[in-house]
Amino acid sequence: ATQRFARLKEMGALTNQDIDFLTSGGIDNLNLGEKLIENVIGYFQLPLGVAAYFHIDNKDYAIPMAVEETSIIAALSKTAKWIKSHGEISTHIEGNTCIGQLQIHNPNDISRLEILLKQHKQYLIDQCNQEVTNGLCQRGGGLKDIQLRKVHDMAVIHIYVDCVDAMGANIINQALEFLKDPIERLCLESIDICILSNLNDSKVTVANIVIQLDDDELGQRIEKASRFAELDPYRAATHNKGVMNGIDPILIATGNDWRAVEAGVHAYACRNGHYSSITTWRYCDRKLTGQFKAPITVGTVGGVTRLHPTAKLCLNMLGVKHANELARVIAAVGLV
Repeated sequence: ATQRFARLKEMGALTNQDIDFLTSGGIDNLNLGEKLIENVIGYFQLPLGVAAYFHIDNKDYAIPMAVEETSIIAALSKTAKWIKSHGEISTHIEGNTCIGQLQIHNPNDISRLEILLKQHKQYLIDQCNQEVTNGLCQRGGGLKDIQLRKVHDMAVIHIYVDCVDAMGANIINQALEFLKDPIERLCLESIDICILSNLNDSKVTVANIVIQLDDDELGQRIEKASRFAELDPYRAATHNKGVMNGIDPILIATGNDWRAVEAGVHAYACRNGHYSSITTWRYCDRKLTGQFKAPITVGTVGGVTRLHPTAKLCLNMLGVKHANELARVIAAVGLV
């Protein structure tokens, strides 16, 4: 451990203060727990490790991972080293908003609702951005759009909020509660449920890997295994569990809501009508290419990321500047 600390300090991933915190056992009292949950009696600690050799979008990363399963970090580091020597990892994000839902179980007149909602949409957006999401607007975010969906006999109004560097659950729910009364009054309907959605397909994180591979048999076997997971949900479940082996430990280490991301990823895996793999791999002309594509909604400010000293340490270790960068790193690790 002493050598690891020295290497991470040399890389600029840890400070002397960080090392003192880690070597003393980290959290040693219940005060933090009392701020996070109810009926606190202690802590259930997970080992915190570092996956090495990650080179993503031409930048090196030390990847903090809180996980109990053997071989995950070793396999990740070995594969990342191989990719760094023989290929590249690139990432990007498609879209920039999170989704909240206002559900009307039995609309009086869905056609009238659609017309009135369009008429008043800009007013509703302006009022919400002035009263609730003003802080997000100052950072370039805020409520961006309102759309109506028809789900069987229900009407579901979606709001689209750019949460910038926050996970966004609290602010989205506040925006929904604020919008409930004016929408009911202006659109002559009664809203039943206000809640955010974890199937956040209006902001999707994409990671791509390209590897120069001189082993045709290996490349073809990887593609066959990928196609198996794409077609068979029984295989896809285990395939995706392997992907989440890379994703969940980073979410936990950085104080993000791993349950929300899990729900979104698995729901997105059903987007084509059946449960399928969340990654795809193809081999052609001695090139192995892989892609991960799914919603990864994370934050670098607020919540546990602000309160938990180890989460703050891990974010500093990663050196990510914004939530989008964190999401892209997480997607890349999942694909690796």
